[in-house]
Formats: sequence, structure tokens, C-alpha cells
Amino acid sequence: MPETKLIIALDVPTMDAARAALEKMKGLEVYYKVGPALFTGAGPACVELANRYGRGVFLDLKLHDIPNTVKSAVEQAARLGVFSLSVHSSGGPDMLRAAAAVPGRPKLWGITVLTSFDEVSFASVGFRAATAEAVDSLAGLARECGLDGVVASPNEAARLRAALGPAAEIITPGIRRAAGGDDQKRTMTPAEAAAAGADYIVVGRPVLGAPDPAAEAAAILEEIK
Repeated sequence: MPETKLIIALDVPTMDAARAALEKMKGLEVYYKVGPALFTGAGPACVELANRYGRGVFLDLKLHDIPNTVKSAVEQAARLGVFSLSVHSSGGPDMLRAAAAVPGRPKLWGITVLTSFDEVSFASVGFRAATAEAVDSLAGLARECGLDGVVASPNEAARLRAALGPAAEIITPGIRRAAGGDDQKRTMTPAEAAAAGADYIVVGRPVLGAPDPAAEAAAILEEIK
């Protein structure tokens, strides 16, 4: 089984907050995720900052637009030097293929169904399929269109590994060492996600909100071994 790697989500609003969090975790062998809040608040400089502290930056902008717009965004992400970038698989095959065709691009990871959805909330926005069925369909589309991996809840990781094979990268948010009582609905512990075949697990608030973020991250790294 390949090594499961840890991505820490820098879900903070400012450069100062990001710098403070990164300093607390300095020296850890982890990747960092920059999402919409930090990127909107601090701009591309936050990517450069996070790159200096970790193994690479996952730019989690969940792109979902017409093919040419997404292609241009992937080109800009490549210039930023990010390790990986997320796009919504539901953007469709034309959008996904346009993104995958960008020369020198970062790894592209296709979002399937957000981990904040359960069956009731998923149906409430008009989807007729169950979440598991939608995840399978969107993951297959991402693979067919040349993406490097898929983002799905850890509950789907084992099934996706069997369906997609060993080459596809599986990235699982919704990781909690204990029940968190937050907006993540489909969750697992780090060890469970690693055993299910996740290549990367994404953890944000449980690390950043811990009294000692470095110790919490180190405990997670030990658990996924």
C-alpha cells in the first residue's frame, strides 16, 4: 500500500493568520491546501508563502466554468508553481479535457460530491442519484478525461480504489480523529481513510484549532503510518 500523505488546509482569512499557522507547524513533512477564502483574501502571495513551508501547495479553487476560462485558470496556476489544483468533475468532459491538455500543468484533482452533503441535502439541490452513484460517475469521468485524481469522502475511497485502479490518486477531506459536530457529514479517522486506500487526506480545523497544531499534525502522521 502506498504512503498516505497529509494535506493541512490553511482555512484562515489573511496572510498574517496563514504565516502564524505555518510557523507553528514548521518542519513538518506535509502539504498545504490554499482554498477560496485565503486565496481571495491574500492573493497569489499566500501560495508562495505556503510553498516555502511544505512539500507543495494544493490550490483548492474547485474550478467550474466554461472550458476556455478553466483552461486559462489552469495555466495561471501552473505559473504559480502549485503542486495540484481542483476542478469540479461536474463541469463536464469538455471542461475537464481542456484543463488536462494544458502543458506543464499541476496535478488535476476532480471534485466529486462535497463531503458536506448527505443524502437529504444532496437530493435537495436537484440530484436524483444517490451520493455514492454520483461519486462513481463523476470519478469515472475525471479518469476518462485525463485527470490525475479525484476528491471524494473517505467513505468512498475503498470503492474508488477498486474501480479506478492503483494509478488514480484519491484525495479525502472529511477527516476527523473524533466526532467533530461540524458541517462535515461523511467522515472517517485518518487511519480508516489510509486503510481504505486514500493517497492524500485533508485536515483543516482539527489541526489549526488544536492547542498545539504541530503535535496534532504529528499525531495524524503517526496514525496514517
